[in-house]
Amino acid sequence: MKKKSKNRISNINLNYIKPKNSKQFLYLNNIYNKVITFGIGVSGTGKTYLSTFAAINYLNKRKVYKIILARPIVEAGEKLGFLPGNFNQKINPYLCPIYDVLFEILGSNFYKKYIYSNIIEVVPLAYMRGRTFNNSFIILDEAQNTTINQMKMFLTRLGFNSRAVINGDISQIDLSKNIISGLKHAINIFKNYNNIGFTFFNCKDIIRSSILKDIINAYEKK
Repeated sequence: MKKKSKNRISNINLNYIKPKNSKQFLYLNNIYNKVITFGIGVSGTGKTYLSTFAAINYLNKRKVYKIILARPIVEAGEKLGFLPGNFNQKINPYLCPIYDVLFEILGSNFYKKYIYSNIIEVVPLAYMRGRTFNNSFIILDEAQNTTINQMKMFLTRLGFNSRAVINGDISQIDLSKNIISGLKHAINIFKNYNNIGFTFFNCKDIIRSSILKDIINAYEKK
């Protein structure tokens, strides 16, 4: 009997991710069939969770050998300079949502194994400059807070046998008003490319909590 590799996850079902609505179905279909996928819409629709789950599925099946998860470091009110600690300690709060998803999906043992062995990297977007990722699954979260140049830099990191997922909510842009969001710009210039897929989520697609729909609807009506 063939032994299972110690690097492969067997305690969760990665073979099939059941979408909870038609938008999630379209989103996953794009991830599995397009080189680049954009997931755009409000919080609570499962964008980060599903894309991370799909990335781990690719890793487990050896379709890729590395996962890169990135976020731009943009303050939403509180400045980095006022936070305690060194630079790494300052940026950790921005990366915590990704760490939380990884821990939930992988469990403690595989989470530690993949993070410490650098098979999964969680990095600020700026740290990706100058790198090329082959045989990798790359996810950019909070992409509404990228500039046009940052979005271009991220997309050009894509190497051989790699795919990328870009998630964001254009209603929650924290950039200065005179800066154009790289996500909004990308929607306009890539909408007719065959190898690039788009899924647009709205309040009806929220699965996290029923109260979240009311909160978002209230702000949209303001």
